[in-house]
Amino acid sequence: MHLSVSTWQQPLPATASPRRTALLAEISERVLALGGGRLRVGVDGFTAAGKTSFGHELAQRISARGRPVLRASLDDFKKPWRDRHLYDRESGEGYYRNAFDYEAVAHLLLEPAGPDGTGECALCAIDPLTQVDHRDVMTSAPPDAVLIVDGVFAFRPELNDLWNLRIWLAVDEETSVRRGKDRDGDEAVHRDRYLVAERLYLSEVDPVRLADIVVDNTDFDRPGCLRLRVEAPHAYGTGTRLVVVVGAGDGDSVHAGADHGAQDLTAHGSHPVTVLGVPLDLDHRAIIAR
Repeated sequence: MHLSVSTWQQPLPATASPRRTALLAEISERVLALGGGRLRVGVDGFTAAGKTSFGHELAQRISARGRPVLRASLDDFKKPWRDRHLYDRESGEGYYRNAFDYEAVAHLLLEPAGPDGTGECALCAIDPLTQVDHRDVMTSAPPDAVLIVDGVFAFRPELNDLWNLRIWLAVDEETSVRRGKDRDGDEAVHRDRYLVAERLYLSEVDPVRLADIVVDNTDFDRPGCLRLRVEAPHAYGTGTRLVVVVGAGDGDSVHAGADHGAQDLTAHGSHPVTVLGVPLDLDHRAIIAR
């Protein structure tokens, strides 16, 4: 697994619970099923949702299957602090609109790491701690490499079309603020800057709607898959995408590329339901929409 040269690193997670291990194994299979060429996986969610740890866990499992894996974080593609006088970056709206260099993310990382790219990509642009410029430090992505990138605002329009798979880690606002405070020791910045920025993102982009997989990451030991979007060309016609929404109530909306019908399924206890080869080992009602 190739890590960036950034000094902003988090340790690899400790041993996962059986439930978390099983979920990560299923998601790893979904990634590998996308094909043998270069793939780009985006892991998005609120601040302190667990994106970096999840990215590391997923990378470990995919690497164990023999695929080369590159890891990167959008935190390493923020604009340099020396230019902060040129724009607002400290308010919630300013952070959302101005903190990240999306052009650098696209041109230095996602495009070259894609199936038609050169394979020569920068895993870090500006170190967020030292402010050292690492844009000339290139990592070669082999033809079968999987790039896993974590970060807030990953599904913004500037980047959304460059992902092969989008994963959203769901936690509520108070969990995000509490975890952020526990990690950084500053509740105000999480509540007044990051949370405000996330609310803008939800309002303008609706990233949960764009996600192929939505994981409830509130309890690290007991995560749950809330959505799994799969391709189903043979069952419903070429290009059709199905959305599996777990635990959906009667009033919940189901977002799909072509939503013109639904089928209700129920998973009972330890007897998993399989939808087009995707096991749903879950004690919840599921809606399959096409």
